[in-house]
Amino acid sequence: MGTESPTLSFPCTSSGTNAGTGRVVFDRYEIGRLLGRGGSAKVYLARDLQSNSHVALKLFSKSSKAPAGTAIAVREISLMRKLRHKHVLRLIEVLASRSKIYLSLELACGGELFTRVESRGRFPEETARKYFRQLISAVRYCHSRGVFHRDLKPENILLDENGDLKIADFGLGALSGGTNPDGLFHTLCGTPAYVAPEVLAKKAYDASKVDVWSCGVILFVLTAGYLPFNHPNLMTMYRKIYRSDFRFPKWISPALRSLICRMLDPNPVTRITVEGVDGITSHPWFLSGIDASEWTSEMRSHEDMFKFEDKSDDEKRALNAFDIISFSAGCDLSPIFDPTVSVRERFFMAEPAETVLKRVEDAVQGEGMRLRSSGEEESKGVLIEGQNGNFVASVEVCCASYGLSMVEVIKGDGSSEKLFWKEKLGPALNRPV
Repeated sequence: MGTESPTLSFPCTSSGTNAGTGRVVFDRYEIGRLLGRGGSAKVYLARDLQSNSHVALKLFSKSSKAPAGTAIAVREISLMRKLRHKHVLRLIEVLASRSKIYLSLELACGGELFTRVESRGRFPEETARKYFRQLISAVRYCHSRGVFHRDLKPENILLDENGDLKIADFGLGALSGGTNPDGLFHTLCGTPAYVAPEVLAKKAYDASKVDVWSCGVILFVLTAGYLPFNHPNLMTMYRKIYRSDFRFPKWISPALRSLICRMLDPNPVTRITVEGVDGITSHPWFLSGIDASEWTSEMRSHEDMFKFEDKSDDEKRALNAFDIISFSAGCDLSPIFDPTVSVRERFFMAEPAETVLKRVEDAVQGEGMRLRSSGEEESKGVLIEGQNGNFVASVEVCCASYGLSMVEVIKGDGSSEKLFWKEKLGPALNRPV
């Protein structure tokens, strides 16, 4: 139903014998042993020669004989660049040669969630609830950024060294907007045992509801130890999925049965949503035994990812001629990897970075929005979020010369986000809107 990708499950490795004997690419990564192989990519353990830390290096071929690999790589890059959450595998950087695309990814040391379920048979409800909360926190965050996974399953959920969950493999993911004016999708993708009935029926579907169905299957697997829909004959299994025909084991509690039934509702219109008064995050089983402040912290677990250390003016590098030339439309390669380029704007302001960011802060004040610090070594920036954590805009400021700043704004594509740019942020930055 979709192109298979390798699963990123690896043991933690120090500077062992396997990691330091391979070839070096881009004078940056020393490639070690093969960790996984799929239909579109291979994953290797690699050592970052600059930091001496270990990463997962995912290699896609750019061969004309396998064009699907390039398409999947571009999709995965464009989606993962939007995400910074402690329960989503982090994309560190992207490198490319004439023949390959390399994705440097955070190394998940705890292996697959699937392997842990297989070894234990099933989890107690309390343990399953811990993983499920982390999963829903990450899914909620992805959806708020307009990203839908569409292939959630235990094989694509990894664990870090602390045993916390990490969602991986966005190769079959999608951005909000769909393939139709109504924002729905038609692409047949996913893994048969985890895919929602509306996808199998080849109907236009809401990708957020598809992710909810897959989360329901995962929750069943965690607590039952086996799949709710499984049969040697694929068409028989599909019929079971269409009818949501499954049976609970006797040890699953009534509250959990209630939640799973609502997630595995074959009608996407009445299927439970992630949030809302009657959503997953408000269900009694989900909230059982959790402190309100603890859950608030969990749902905002992405916020610390945007912190950065401020540097003195002497440590900051001003943009040089090559940087400025690269910002021109003909040299900007970002559309290859980022579909949001249509809502990206770059311009210069005759003000220092601190003054520009103060303008942004003033524009946000009183709008019920939050500012998060962001930025790289040579820049300063802020991420603007709505009350529900939705992406409104990001503003990054680079020093071009003394008293002159290059400003890059990426705007959210929703109606309220566009209105905020038109009425508040654009005028604050002296831009015609």
